[in-house]
Amino acid sequence: MPKQRLSIALAIAVAIASVALSVIADTAKGEFVLKTVKVDLPVGDRLFPPGPGAEAANLYCLICHSAGMVRTQPAMTRSGWEAEINKMRNAYGAPVPEDQVTTIASYLLTLQAGK
Repeated sequence: MPKQRLSIALAIAVAIASVALSVIADTAKGEFVLKTVKVDLPVGDRLFPPGPGAEAANLYCLICHSAGMVRTQPAMTRSGWEAEINKMRNAYGAPVPEDQVTTIASYLLTLQAGK
């Protein structure tokens, strides 16, 4: 289910960005024309490894990041991961519920311990 949500979210974001760029370009010329845009996105099937917190990480982190990118980050403490997740929530608007921050941070901490 998280992969499907990720694919839908990415498709919507790319479509909106494409339409916005098209409208901006046409508006700069004094025209306002909406155009249909077709975007084929690559299928991603890489998820976080199973474990307590993996479902939350797959659901919220994969909206913007690949599991591989997250897993190659430098080692952090639990509070470091919590600060990083809260930065994503507060500065970038990541839709991570506050009650999932500790769950995800603890999960990411266990992943780095297994390296």
